[in-house]
Amino acid sequence: MRFLHTSITVRNMDESLRFYTEVLGLQFERRRTIPENHAEIAFVRDPASDARVELTHWDGKDAFEAGEQLDHLAFEVAELDRFLLKVREKGVRVAKEPYRLSGGSGRIAFILDPNDVWIELIERTPVAG
Repeated sequence: MRFLHTSITVRNMDESLRFYTEVLGLQFERRRTIPENHAEIAFVRDPASDARVELTHWDGKDAFEAGEQLDHLAFEVAELDRFLLKVREKGVRVAKEPYRLSGGSGRIAFILDPNDVWIELIERTPVAG
């Protein structure tokens, strides 16, 4: 397993991108809409550590309560089904079973930590060569 990114919910994508790139000096990577989730995401990266932050703006959600800003942590796993079997045996709750997003590569699923923090598990599809 490999840690990939932390996702935070933002009120305004353009303002947030300006803050993370112009104020904090992170590098813009990519931005796209995810119609089936009614969301837009963007990734910024710290060039020194290679750590990534995913900025998530949910359509129609411009205000939120304190504490709702953390959206999820993301980890890459080699074999998603096998990993889910192992964590289920340990009593971990699966919030979303494996699925694919349009325009994405691989499959994703979500589990919950003991505090109900969402953990995204990403299984990349090997590129055919």
